[in-house]
Amino acid sequence: MPKLLWLVKQEPEAYAWKAFVADGKTAWTGVRNFQARNNLRAMKKDDLVLYYHSVTGKEIVGIAKVMREAYPDPTAEDGDWSCVDLAPVEPLRTPVPLDLLKTDALTKDMALIRQSRLSVTPLTGAQSARILELGATRL
Repeated sequence: MPKLLWLVKQEPEAYAWKAFVADGKTAWTGVRNFQARNNLRAMKKDDLVLYYHSVTGKEIVGIAKVMREAYPDPTAEDGDWSCVDLAPVEPLRTPVPLDLLKTDALTKDMALIRQSRLSVTPLTGAQSARILELGATRL
C-alpha cells in the first residue's frame, strides 16, 4: 500500500471534492501560512494526499495525488508563496468524520487536530493506514 503523506483542507462551499473530481486536477493555490507553504514545498510527485472538507462536513472524503511539485503560486501578489498540482485518485467509501479522528488512538494526535487552522499537514504512515481503514478504502 502506498503511504499517504499529506492532508489538505478545503471548505466544500469553496471547492468540494465533487468539483475537484469534475475538474480532474487543480493547482492548490492560495496557501498563505508559512508552515503550510513549507509542507507544500515538501510534497513530491506521486505523493498521496487526503482531502478534508473543513467548516461544513468536517470529514476526510477522498484521496488525491501530487502531479506537480511546488512552484510559485500565480495567485500571490506579494511574498514567496508556492502551490502544487493535485489530481483526484478516489473517494473514501465511507467519509471519516473529525469527531472519530479526535477519539481514535492512532489519529487523535495528528496535525489536523493539534493545529486545526493549518491547511496542509503531514501524516504518519500509521495515521494514513488507520484513516484508510476507517474509510473502508484499499489502495
